[in-house]
Formats: sequence, structure tokens, C-alpha cells
Amino acid sequence: MRNYDLEFLKHFSMVIGFLVLVTVGLIVGASIIHHQLPPEIDPAVAQRTERRIAPVGAVYAGSTGAAAQAAASAAAAAAAASQVAYGGTLDGAVIYNNLCTGCHTSGAGGAPTLDHGHWDARLAKGSDTLHKHAIEGFTGEAGVMPAKGGNPALTDEQVVAAVDWMLDNLK
Repeated sequence: MRNYDLEFLKHFSMVIGFLVLVTVGLIVGASIIHHQLPPEIDPAVAQRTERRIAPVGAVYAGSTGAAAQAAASAAAAAAAASQVAYGGTLDGAVIYNNLCTGCHTSGAGGAPTLDHGHWDARLAKGSDTLHKHAIEGFTGEAGVMPAKGGNPALTDEQVVAAVDWMLDNLK
């Protein structure tokens, strides 16, 4: 080998060695920086935290506040209406067939089936008492009636309609 070839290899090796050191330094630096960054927060955790620290109420002042309060109450009423069971129907047959038939057809939990033999003693107490027991729930000697048939999304009017339909369809 000639002298200038050895000189070239010496310089080339020094450049490669320098580049290897720079690369290793960059890798170590990136690793250190990566570990110092905070971990990414799970979106579900962030939503739970937001709901937990959200304000419970709102302050409405002046005419602008009155309009905002009216809009908020209208939105709340619309949201509540959308949560009413069976689309808010007052058709007792629909409510009975979707909810009540499970117990009142089989007699589960002591529920009276739709015949006078099971209902005559209950009818003697009056329809207001039957409505009250269906809405609020009742535990008696014969069995248990869960409040609103176990569906809290029913309105009181829907429960009354279902009870009245049942009374009209006794055999």
C-alpha cells in the first residue's frame, strides 16, 4: 500500500468513527428526551375527569341569563322526553305487551294473571290503590310489584294506562 492510501484510510476511519459516536449520542439523547415526556392520557380517563370536575349548576343573571335559563330548561325537558319508555305512548296494550306480560302472564313473583280470580280482592281496594302500588311498588303477602314494573323510564301516566288496560281486559 502506498502512503497516500494509508493516509486516506486513516482519515476515512476517523470520519466513520466520529459518525458512529454522533449516532450513538443522538440515540441516547432521544431516549432520554422520550422518557422525560409525559405519557399520553387515555381519552376515557380524560372524559371521566371532565365529568367529575364539571360544574353542577349554572348562574343565570339578567335578561340574557333568563333566556339562557329558558333554553337550558327546554333542552333538559327535551332530553327527559327522549328518555321516556316506549316513545311516551299511553297505549296500555303496548306497555303491557312489552313489559308487564312477562310476569302477569306466567304469575312470576306472585303477579296476578289477567283473570278475576286473582284480581277481585285487589279491585275491592280501588283503582287508585292499584295505580299507586304499580307506580311506587308494593310488597304484599301474595307477591312483589316492582315500582313502575321495573322500568323507571315509564311515566306515571304510562303506568296508569297499563293498569287500566289490564283491568279492562280481565277474563
